[in-house]
Amino acid sequence: MNNLLHFGIAAVGTFVGMFILVPLLFGIAQMFGLYTIVEERQCKVYVLFGKVVAVIDTPGLHLLILKMGLNAPLVNFLGKCHVLDLRLDQEYIRSTPVNSEEGAPMGIGVWYEMFISDPVAYLFKNADPRGSLGANVSNSTVRCLSNLKLADMLQDRHAMSQTVRAEVSPQSEEWGYSLGSAYIRKVHFRDAEMIKQIEEKVVNRLRQVTAAIKQDGANQVSIITSTAERQAAIEFAKASAVRPQIVGAALQTISKDPDILRALFESLETQNIIDGQAVITLVPKNSGMLNQLIAATQNQRLAAPKPPA
Repeated sequence: MNNLLHFGIAAVGTFVGMFILVPLLFGIAQMFGLYTIVEERQCKVYVLFGKVVAVIDTPGLHLLILKMGLNAPLVNFLGKCHVLDLRLDQEYIRSTPVNSEEGAPMGIGVWYEMFISDPVAYLFKNADPRGSLGANVSNSTVRCLSNLKLADMLQDRHAMSQTVRAEVSPQSEEWGYSLGSAYIRKVHFRDAEMIKQIEEKVVNRLRQVTAAIKQDGANQVSIITSTAERQAAIEFAKASAVRPQIVGAALQTISKDPDILRALFESLETQNIIDGQAVITLVPKNSGMLNQLIAATQNQRLAAPKPPA
């Protein structure tokens, strides 16, 4: 029983010490400025009586008494601690108005990165460093990219990005807000009527090109067809010219043998009779009047009108 009681007291004491007393002691120590914890990509600037007494940007646990001396307990009560985020940030400015060399109203979208490089200058040299940097980027874009040729604006974005970054960086460093990458992401026309006219010109040009392609194709087909017809006519003419010679040579060869020649002409005559429309009636020899009767019957049959189809 005593062992169980001792275990319960120890458990309660451990719980109270770990979850109540220890956090309370650490909170009191932090309230009196004995220590502070700085996270990754974070900076703490301590100001006392209008003066910067410490700037801590190294991640980890820091004993303020070693960095500020006797001012450490007074900072949290009489001074102020500014917590700054040093992480890389980015911004996009849409459709900055500029004019090309030809007078076309253009809009340029600028994307840029920025980060805090000097915490003290960021806090005290400019009331709105982020807004000032954005205005500086926009003004530099208008100042550096106005009156460029329209073709260069639409094609060479890399050179324009470098020009804008070189113009902005020196002044932004004075405010403790450094400019990282800067890139021209979009170049477009701002005048709706001009956009409509360009679309109409592009459509008309596409129609002209399409019509020219179709006409060229039709011309090529006509050339190929006429060439093929001409070559076919030449070959047929050659064949017609050579045919009598071939037939004559064949007949000359056949005429050397009378039996073959006689059989050939009989075959040709029989074929002509078969291909013709004549009616052939076979009668036996020495039939007398039968031939005349059959001939009269055939004549009457041929003279009779045929029924409509």
